[in-house]
Amino acid sequence: MRLNYKHLRYFYAVAESLSIKEAARRLNLTPQTISGQLKMLEDELGEALFRKSGRGLELTEAGQVALEYCNEIFRLGDELQEVLHQGLDSRAEELRVGIVDALPKSIAQRILAPLLKDSGNMRLICREEQMTALLGELAVHRLDLVLADSPIPPGMNIRCFNHVLARSTIACFAAPQLIRDQPAFPQCLQDAPVLLPTDASSALRTNLLSWLQRQQIKVRIAGEFDDSALMKAFGSEGHGYFFAPQIVTAEICARYGVKVAGLIPELEQTVYGIVAERRMTHSAVRELTRTALEH
Repeated sequence: MRLNYKHLRYFYAVAESLSIKEAARRLNLTPQTISGQLKMLEDELGEALFRKSGRGLELTEAGQVALEYCNEIFRLGDELQEVLHQGLDSRAEELRVGIVDALPKSIAQRILAPLLKDSGNMRLICREEQMTALLGELAVHRLDLVLADSPIPPGMNIRCFNHVLARSTIACFAAPQLIRDQPAFPQCLQDAPVLLPTDASSALRTNLLSWLQRQQIKVRIAGEFDDSALMKAFGSEGHGYFFAPQIVTAEICARYGVKVAGLIPELEQTVYGIVAERRMTHSAVRELTRTALEH
């Protein structure tokens, strides 16, 4: 049977208020009509979408999934109306990008900004999340591209391709008062406070800890941060050394008033553009990966 989109509207109204009575009032229908339409939708889908919770309702797991799809369906419907109302020539091409939360946002901005500059009718939609979640979205084509600080993890059963988009040596930064009268880099890190990303799967964190071990340098981890901007803010106040790609040195020093303590030539920050085979038809993704090295 074909899905009845009128049933989806009724479901959506109930899901928003978690009340058949309230949905009926908003839609100017009787509660019996709403209940009957919901029953038909559940029969079509073969899953219960709501269950009773006290005096109200709550979504089942199937209901949560249905609500996510409804949000997308109705968003596309609104977009269709807008495009046809304004004229086909006004339609903006969308580029949906997932950005792994461990990747410095200034680097993501550098990579994506030329696409907006070169295309006068591009709409950029960015989401920040952990890699596993973003790759799941990419696999079902809800994203066109994922920007990450590491390639696809081994063992993930997803047909995607890694493209190296940028590389940069890692630099160490610190507030001037922390560097003053200290030994040369990297000896200045011995027993010193350092600030690191929290994510144990962060390529930068993993590589840094491995490098420090090889250098036989023991540090004190003074702080761990999900937000790299917050980490830099703490670093600017002298709470610890922190690390970032060298290519954003000028921006970091100007914004946070810190100095470069030293460079680590052995370590690089690599930015990968991960795409699904099907999505290589997107003009912006093709342009972005045109000169990239595929692995």
